[in-house]
Amino acid sequence: QLQLVESGGALVQPGGSLRLSCAASGTIFSVYSMLWYRQAPGEQREFVAGITSGGGTNYSDSVKGRFTISRDNVKKMAYLQMNSLKPEDTAVYYCTARRFGVLTPWGQGTQVTVSS
Repeated sequence: QLQLVESGGALVQPGGSLRLSCAASGTIFSVYSMLWYRQAPGEQREFVAGITSGGGTNYSDSVKGRFTISRDNVKKMAYLQMNSLKPEDTAVYYCTARRFGVLTPWGQGTQVTVSS
């Protein structure tokens, strides 16, 4: 099973950009779909973006056109490029991997705060 560690969260002003990283270790990375979720205070965790082993992507409506998910199978990394950030994007962001419908355990996540 993969072990995942998120990084890259920070305080950023509205309209700014951040790139989150998800470093994987363990078993074969390339066969997994990689997903980003987020959880705002007092809210349920929600899907943000996903990328399949073949490179297909999908996004939640709230981030479509602003966020881009990517992966580097050689480096065993997944990324979330976030542009035009809004205060409502403030949350803890988590990455997870999925194979055969099973998600890897959640990590500690990385905090993104969008505020002036």
